Amino acid sequence: MQPTVANGRTTTFSTASDVQLLNNYIGGQWVPSRGIETVDVHNPARGVVIARTPMSTAQDVDLAVHSAQKAFPAWRDTPPVVRARAMFTFKMLLEEHFEDLSRIVTTEHGKTLPEARGSVRRGIECVEVACGGPSMLMGYSLEQIATGVDCQVMRQPLGVCAAIAPFNFPAMVPLWFLPFAVVCGNTFIVKPSEQVPLSQLRIFQLLEHCDLPPGVVNLVNGGREVVEAICDHPGIRGVSFVGSTPVAQAVYRRATHAGKRVQALGGAKNFIVVMPDADFDRSMPAIAESFYGCAGERCLAGSVLLPVGRAHREARDRMVETAQSMRVGDGLEPGVDMGPVISARHKDRVLGYIEKGKSDGAELVIDGRGLKVEGRSEGFFVGPTVFDGVSPSMVIGREEIFGPVASICPVRDLDHALSLVHGHPNANATSIFTSSGRAAREFARLADASMVGVNIGVAAPMAYFPFGGAKDSFFGDLKVHGRDAFQFYTDQKVTISRWF
Repeated sequence: MQPTVANGRTTTFSTASDVQLLNNYIGGQWVPSRGIETVDVHNPARGVVIARTPMSTAQDVDLAVHSAQKAFPAWRDTPPVVRARAMFTFKMLLEEHFEDLSRIVTTEHGKTLPEARGSVRRGIECVEVACGGPSMLMGYSLEQIATGVDCQVMRQPLGVCAAIAPFNFPAMVPLWFLPFAVVCGNTFIVKPSEQVPLSQLRIFQLLEHCDLPPGVVNLVNGGREVVEAICDHPGIRGVSFVGSTPVAQAVYRRATHAGKRVQALGGAKNFIVVMPDADFDRSMPAIAESFYGCAGERCLAGSVLLPVGRAHREARDRMVETAQSMRVGDGLEPGVDMGPVISARHKDRVLGYIEKGKSDGAELVIDGRGLKVEGRSEGFFVGPTVFDGVSPSMVIGREEIFGPVASICPVRDLDHALSLVHGHPNANATSIFTSSGRAAREFARLADASMVGVNIGVAAPMAYFPFGGAKDSFFGDLKVHGRDAFQFYTDQKVTISRWF
């Protein structure tokens, strides 16, 4: 047993058969799911079951919606400054339990503890930005738009909103949405990934101490049935989603067809360009971390390295050197550079891509398939892998692998690199490494991804800027966090007044 105790509550990760069956959080109470089926939650570094997620039903979603609808009128009428105080309390509690939450992320997801800490920190920053809600929610007005007529614009909450979260950032991604929605005066439902529900269990235990009225925040565990119920339920006004492109597109179509406001973040195939004039000593560590950080399981991970001209040999050699030097193991252990992938099924998927790369004719320079981690024989480990001579027509050059596989595709010049970037249907993030201001400006101006890095390996905006891709990487109009969040979770009401 590995118990974690906080605020008088104990979250236990069991390695025995008596694993915890999780509950939903509806109307301020922890309640059992009405679903019969469950999904095992694994510690991916050990391959052991640590909890069970109930596959909740549409009826569970309906209960959460009714609870949120009941809470909405009073929460909407709560002054924004009071709503913000609840988020200040939430931020304080997250800070107090930062290490506890980070260890839960590593335990259920597998990423290293430093990576988990970084993700939790980014989530806390979203809460911090949401605390500025009273300023960000201000409208605007103009008197005398005609004789004796004034006009005023006010921001008002939508109602009940929901988020459907992915497995790769179990604590952070729901915090892209919940604090902004709540401070705007909405009530909220979170559906965490069934593979990593323990972070949200802990976060909702902290939310219980934030003076939020029952029903303002709700949690429904589950899978596809819960997702479809969220998309279809007439009581839900806005839906936020993060996941693969096919599912993002399906969620967007289904939820917008039901009349909802939707932001759906999809998959990625992120290209990183290395110019011959790049500072390789500083650039290559950042590039390698982009490819192999979080075992490649992040939407901003480097996917295809595009070395320009004579940069190819040095970029390849340094990627190989980094891959060979990385220590792979249990993310809770000190000195580990990379943890496992999320599941046995996903491991098989990544290994299948490596085999496909070989059969398509790419040069497998470093093969991560035979990796053995001492004392963790049941873990879901894949070693850092490097392919060279990858072309866009190959499966590994085209599809999102979501694992620690680096594909190197040499290009002639910057125009050639940009043509490959433009030719891919995904456009989440892209980066260039160069010492040339002209090349950097040209790339940033012409790249069609919505997040561009210049000498930055992971082009992740801070919480006060918008986050989201373009083309098949994003479906919707308003992006995640920053000013867009306050716009997404509110409607603008225009009042035109004349007094006789």
